[in-house]
Amino acid sequence: MRLPHGLRALRHRDYRLFFGGQLVSQVGTWMQSLAQSWLVLELTGSPFKLGLIGALQFGPMLLFSFHAGAIADRVHKKRMILFTQTALMLQAFAMALLCWSGRVQYWHVAVLAFCYGLASTLDLPVRQSFVVEMTGKEDLASAVALNSAGFNGARMIGPAVAGVLVAHVGVAPAFALNGLSFLGVLLALNALRAEGLPRPHGEASISEDIAAGLRYALHAPLIRLLLCLLLFIGVFVVNHSVMVPLLARHALGVGARGFGLLMASLGIGAVAGALSVSFVGRRPRLRWIVGSACLSAVVTVLLAAARDFRTAALLLSLLGFFQVAFMALCNTTLQAESPDALRGRILSLYAFVFAGITPIGSLLMGSLAQWFGTSTAYAVGGGCGLAGVLGLSVWEWSRRPARGS
Repeated sequence: MRLPHGLRALRHRDYRLFFGGQLVSQVGTWMQSLAQSWLVLELTGSPFKLGLIGALQFGPMLLFSFHAGAIADRVHKKRMILFTQTALMLQAFAMALLCWSGRVQYWHVAVLAFCYGLASTLDLPVRQSFVVEMTGKEDLASAVALNSAGFNGARMIGPAVAGVLVAHVGVAPAFALNGLSFLGVLLALNALRAEGLPRPHGEASISEDIAAGLRYALHAPLIRLLLCLLLFIGVFVVNHSVMVPLLARHALGVGARGFGLLMASLGIGAVAGALSVSFVGRRPRLRWIVGSACLSAVVTVLLAAARDFRTAALLLSLLGFFQVAFMALCNTTLQAESPDALRGRILSLYAFVFAGITPIGSLLMGSLAQWFGTSTAYAVGGGCGLAGVLGLSVWEWSRRPARGS
């Protein structure tokens, strides 16, 4: 069957299995994300402690991303993904048991969030660099966009379901369902024909591999610019696990169900943004990337003035659209521009500057919200993100003609 250009990745059997398994699991992941944020607020009532959980969860990405990228280029990818997904499943079941026992404490959530971060740090570059081996470079843009659409489609379903569950029966079922959702991933991975065999690396050490990846990224102008843009958006704009529950609880005065619907609104826009990217072709234009980053920051500033639920939901939908379009365009371009032997390391840099720096953003935004209020935190975050994107773009374009602009 001939598929539209944006869906061409689905013509590959292995990718269909992989995509289906991930889609089921991601619904559970978003359920756990909402349940964890709400649990922390119930246990502590502190925006700063909520931000600290985000810092602990993404801290391993900051500390170990470079090593994870070097390992991703050396290991049997399918086996490594099976290991990391199993670890994430066990973490979810541990949270469920603690909540059902009635003995869960803040430090339990903190320790398990850090364990989640360790597994995710190793999983991300391996899993993302495995995609191109299932689809080839000709269908990579379609695969990246579909992955983003699936991830954010799950964001529509997971939080909405979790919001209802948390409001009526508590947080434990959300964690348990997330653990069960990993069974779909494990079954799909076992059925794949692609193995993701390691590439030859000679006698180079892990440290030498890391240095080679860093040198390549620093001397490739387009990759350098994209990583810098991701850094500013990651720190100042993408802090939804901290900011959206604060928006729901403090600025709008809605409960867990309203929080879930706000996260679902973010997901609706994100799916639309991801699907729009699936039709841009193999080489997105740089001005699309910069434009979507700027608009993400502008909408973040506008959220500072949101005082009713409908306005906040609409703005979060727009934020989801522009943010995910930006992320998918960056991911596609980075993978297309990276040599095969360095792809895992380049994607680990993507994880480092976008997800690894999240602990800094989480602590910063949580602290601003605690001291000055949620609205001020949104205004400062969006303003700094916009200034950073514009400043970096002008600086890079002044040095040399921008490729693909």
